[in-house]
Amino acid sequence: MQQEQEGLRREIGVLGLSANIINIVVGAGIFVLPAIVAAGLGSAGILAYLVCGFLIIMIMLCFAEVGSKVTKSGGSYAYIETAFGKYPGFLTANLFVFSAVTSDAAVANALADTLGFIFPVFNNALFKSGCIVLIFSGLIFINVRGVKNGINMVKFTVFAKLIPLLLLVLIGWIDISWENLEITSMPSARTLGEVTLILFFAFQGGETGLNISGEIKNPNRTVPRGILLGISIVLLLYILIQITAQGVLGTSLADFKEAPLAEVGRVVFGPFGLTLIVIGGAISMFGNLTGEILNIPRIIFRASKDETMPPKILSMVHPKYRTPYIAIIVYGSMSCILALLGEFEQLAILSSASILLIYLGVTFSLVKLRRDDKEGSDSFKAPGGYIVPVIAIITIVWLLSNLSTTEQIGITIFMAILSGIYYMMHLLKSNKKTD
Repeated sequence: MQQEQEGLRREIGVLGLSANIINIVVGAGIFVLPAIVAAGLGSAGILAYLVCGFLIIMIMLCFAEVGSKVTKSGGSYAYIETAFGKYPGFLTANLFVFSAVTSDAAVANALADTLGFIFPVFNNALFKSGCIVLIFSGLIFINVRGVKNGINMVKFTVFAKLIPLLLLVLIGWIDISWENLEITSMPSARTLGEVTLILFFAFQGGETGLNISGEIKNPNRTVPRGILLGISIVLLLYILIQITAQGVLGTSLADFKEAPLAEVGRVVFGPFGLTLIVIGGAISMFGNLTGEILNIPRIIFRASKDETMPPKILSMVHPKYRTPYIAIIVYGSMSCILALLGEFEQLAILSSASILLIYLGVTFSLVKLRRDDKEGSDSFKAPGGYIVPVIAIITIVWLLSNLSTTEQIGITIFMAILSGIYYMMHLLKSNKKTD
């Protein structure tokens, strides 16, 4: 197991890590997901959750093992860079940061637009811009002043975002018509696979929650426990939400593709339910931003420390708060600027493909690090020998094969650009050494 003193404080336990993972994974997608699943599978939608849950657990078991071996900051970047070196590490860091910063820009705009549904003042462009600046400035300030502040903010937003969803499930259970849940026909393997592919992306984010590895207490035990607890809670919550939505609305669930949970809330609570779910969606988006500002700067910090991502100043640690404050300020500022410029929805395809490639890299890292571990460390090991990583690799390759031609071309071009940049950086560094 690799332990390294980075100047950061290890203050995060199992609950903190689990909350961090839940906060990242449970985003705005769950508020529209049930209708998409119902449109494809009807009352058999629960099967997609079970298949998807099994697949994501296989992948996250790989993250759990690698995360218990490599305990420095950076999560997926650190795992891949440790196993395969600087070039794969450079690609991983840039794929991750690019994906996250464009996603944050879109989420910040969506948050303001959602609030505009209740408070019309948010529809004013100037007021909306001011709120975006205020949100990012506040999150930067909180996270610079200590990882404990950042993780406490994450815990609060997780609690706040889960309240409306849990209320919907608990009270909505009374209004369920159980005949709406009867599976009258089994879907074809192809249809189940297509819906599972869509649903899989709703489970993404657990990997981002591991970027704070350098600040986790007893990582060889905390990382696997935190991952499995967090993903298990997410899976259970998603299944309960799907059952409630399907049970309350029945076949009409597929008709409310824009806001299915808002319609369930209206049926269960009346007009107040619609407002409750809208507010819940806004909190969920804000929670996603709190998680990103906490986690993503750790990749930048670690990559700069490894001299994989210049400049070196990004690896500075605050002398008092022991946080990577320059990386936090830079990342938060980039996200804020992009949010002010536009929503960047066209970049979503690169985000999805990037995460799948990172998953693949981490899974291969597990195989490499396990084979390099001649002495047999006391770190966590995924059960079943190489069965788990093999299943994970097959799953990821299958999902990548289902990407559209546009997505495949887009990610190939982006990888080629990054490779060119890395080659130029390496060439410049070599010339400096020669001089």
